[in-house]
Amino acid sequence: MPSNNTGPSGKKKKGRRTRLLGISLVLLLVGGTGYGAYWGVDTVRASFPETTGTIQLQGLKGQVKVERDGNGIPQVYADNAEDLVRAQGFVQAQDRFWEMDVRRHLTAGRLSEMFGSGQVETDAFVRTMGWRKVAQEEYDTKLSETTKKYLQAYSDGVNAYLKDHQGKSLSVEYAALEFENDYKPEKWTPVDSVAWLKAMAWDLRANLRDEIDRSLAATRLSPKQIEQLYPAYPYDRNKPIVEGGGYNALAKEFDPKGTSSGSSSPSGTQQGSVNGTTGNSGTNTGGTPNGTSGGINKGTPGGASATGGLRTGLSALSKTLGQMPALLGPNGNGIGSNSWVVSGKYTTTGKPLLANDPHLAPQMPSLWYQMGLHCTKVSEQCPFDVAGYTFAGMPGVVIGHNQDIAWGMTNLGADVADLYLEKVGADGTYQYGGQQKPLTTRKETIKVAGGKDREFTIRETDNGPIVSDRSDELTEVGQDAPVKGSAPDRADGYAVSLRWTALDPGRTMDAVFAVNRASDFTEFRKAAADFAVPSQNLIYADTKGNIGYQAPGRIPVRGKKHDGRLPAPGWDPAYSWKDFVPQSALPWDLNPKRGYIVTANQAVADKKYPVPLTSDWGYGARSQRINELIRSKIKDGGKISTEDMQKMQMDNSSEIAKLLTPYLLKVKLKGPNERETKYLREAQELLKDWDHHQDADSAAAAYFNAVWRNTLKLAFGNKLPKELRVKGQCLWVRPANDAGPKEDLDGKARRVMECGEREPDDAQPDGGDRWFEVVRTIIDKPDDAWWKTNGTRANPGSKNRDELLARAMKDARWELTSKLGKDVSSWSWGRLHQLNLKNQTLGKEGPSIVKWLLNRGPWNLAGGEAAVNAAGWNAAGGYDVLWVPSMRMVVNLDDFDKSRWINLTGASGHAYNAHYYDQTDMWARGELLPWAYSAGAVKRATEDTLTLKP
Repeated sequence: MPSNNTGPSGKKKKGRRTRLLGISLVLLLVGGTGYGAYWGVDTVRASFPETTGTIQLQGLKGQVKVERDGNGIPQVYADNAEDLVRAQGFVQAQDRFWEMDVRRHLTAGRLSEMFGSGQVETDAFVRTMGWRKVAQEEYDTKLSETTKKYLQAYSDGVNAYLKDHQGKSLSVEYAALEFENDYKPEKWTPVDSVAWLKAMAWDLRANLRDEIDRSLAATRLSPKQIEQLYPAYPYDRNKPIVEGGGYNALAKEFDPKGTSSGSSSPSGTQQGSVNGTTGNSGTNTGGTPNGTSGGINKGTPGGASATGGLRTGLSALSKTLGQMPALLGPNGNGIGSNSWVVSGKYTTTGKPLLANDPHLAPQMPSLWYQMGLHCTKVSEQCPFDVAGYTFAGMPGVVIGHNQDIAWGMTNLGADVADLYLEKVGADGTYQYGGQQKPLTTRKETIKVAGGKDREFTIRETDNGPIVSDRSDELTEVGQDAPVKGSAPDRADGYAVSLRWTALDPGRTMDAVFAVNRASDFTEFRKAAADFAVPSQNLIYADTKGNIGYQAPGRIPVRGKKHDGRLPAPGWDPAYSWKDFVPQSALPWDLNPKRGYIVTANQAVADKKYPVPLTSDWGYGARSQRINELIRSKIKDGGKISTEDMQKMQMDNSSEIAKLLTPYLLKVKLKGPNERETKYLREAQELLKDWDHHQDADSAAAAYFNAVWRNTLKLAFGNKLPKELRVKGQCLWVRPANDAGPKEDLDGKARRVMECGEREPDDAQPDGGDRWFEVVRTIIDKPDDAWWKTNGTRANPGSKNRDELLARAMKDARWELTSKLGKDVSSWSWGRLHQLNLKNQTLGKEGPSIVKWLLNRGPWNLAGGEAAVNAAGWNAAGGYDVLWVPSMRMVVNLDDFDKSRWINLTGASGHAYNAHYYDQTDMWARGELLPWAYSAGAVKRATEDTLTLKP
């Protein structure tokens, strides 16, 4: 494949470091002494918003009131809808414009304009996907005129604020940028708001990482082993969201047979592409775990070479994905959310209670912005009386309630993205269906602060943009890969393209406003039909006592041979997307007999549901625990209160600990001497009376999680290819795809040193509930091959389960001794498991003084991986908290004023403002704030009132 030589290089970091050093000098003044301290205080306070008095806002038709409570949370009141969203734009710009500006530069592929050459690769990748381009198409061709009016009004409100605020009056970060390169933000546009939905969809794109990981794993593991590491969903134990429900009418409305498989294989994958032909090497280079597909390695010599080329390319793509800013969180099975709703039949209020806590990346400020948008008189012309969680930079309320209904969201996890291998020729064509088709191309220019512009060309097939052009290493995808007969890319291999639903224009912005004004389940479902991306589980309740669920989203129907689990041959039409599942065929439920609905990223429907949504569900550990908590509360006539819902959100129980601890207690630990044996057994004793709860002060939780981490490393991690292991973790291993003798001429085992390549946050095994299931399948098989490890004279390997667990327990004891001290009674899970809140730009990569000024923490947290209180961590990388319940809410449908909510940080994005992180301590303790909604309750809670007038 001809490489794209005009693309940006990722090797130039000096420009970014120089710029950050300059910025740090300015921010150092903020924290300095003497005149510098005076200037710094003035600079910081200059950006704090006016929250009292009167401000003239151009474009208003009438007067608007902004009432803020003691936490700075605004409730906005206006006489007409356009004034309402215009004021929303103004108020969000007051508190969060730096965050908004960075987001729009991210989604447009323009971060380099703010931060220099270090962001060129990210910008190039985003532009290759075309987020901003698709957002513009949505605005121009898909959105309703009413939505466009709201988007324009919102933009006008933002720009009215920008007109009178520049540099230090916007934020301290702008003072630094202005000092460095005279950067000044442009006016806000409606497309800036729409483009944010693409970033949201990217971070919730489901199984793209799994698709790559399965392919990379094939270089070291057999197809059977790969299947073992991706076990079938446990339908018999962890119930799906919808049990029966509205999808029963599906067979009459939509029959995917003929375009997709329609049934599941015993392993839980969709049938069709599991029967590909395996090449001579016996390795898998682009098909399914049981064989390859579409002509790749189809009986042609040199399969190992093909695997090597494909491995290089997919490894590079994996790195590229890892470098993309994950504003919502690391992508994978660990990331998810909780929501559940309980019918009034089982509540103390007699009306439904609804809880939601999305699990996203912790950041400073929080991703969410709490707000109320109230028409002073609700009418057809002004239909909003809504409050909840918004995204700064986007009008409307994303999660919350209005006067009639409440709703929450969790990630559906549908498979909406596929990688395709492409046969690309030097003449600017690619192969499809036996014919040559011209590539679509466009040129882009990236402007770089403090550097030269970078120009590059983006190439696309009908499957999507060629993402392999964005890395020097990616040009090696499929190099020397064997193909049947002659092919235009015989010398240079395959390109890789991305097919993703978010790259098609949709109407999600229409859906946001439609949900905000919906008054019943029928209107809610109608609104959900336009919710294209990201595909979310929508949970529902209303004041009349109904509870419900709807699965929305644009979900592809694949060809007969394609199950979406691995990269597919782009030249074979049998692997193309054929259609999208109609909304009428997607699962829904209304008032189920059991009286409650739980969504926590588990399977949506049971095995009878005929449409293949994905084969990579979360495995249901959290959902099953929530179901258990609800059932235990309502048995024998019990009722659930708001306080009960809040308590459930903080449940720290570890499902894997319940499974594994009995086996750990039976292991007979013995050290080389009596003293060491005593040390080992002291730690083991912590587990004897442990209730499996991961409280912050629990020594047992600290020890167990260390044992779990070491168990995973020994049984699985050390057997994975370097592309999946933690960067810098080096092992002596047999060469991948080594077909030679097991021993060299001197009789020694053939070994090479291979070092891990993946960032700790994304490495495997991550310890999520997929790994719970993997261990569950072998825990009663003490001689299973996974329990066996290689060793050395000094450190012998394990021959069975108990030997491996003993080794993991020893390693955990010494690891915690080094981290927490020798005295096990002083250990605590929270000291290991800490949350640090970081500014998403300068707070992550800036000098230490910048991080000190902008970041906050640490907090010692309870909770853990796949617990309901999902303070997630990656077992391969360490114990630091990587994702959290980014907010929590409990909505009381009997009396909205008795609802409760909390944010991870605070309303303000301004460092040193009183509301920068004033909710974090409460959040960490599991407390919730009162949520005033009615006009009377808001008035009683109001501490500052700002009047906006024409």
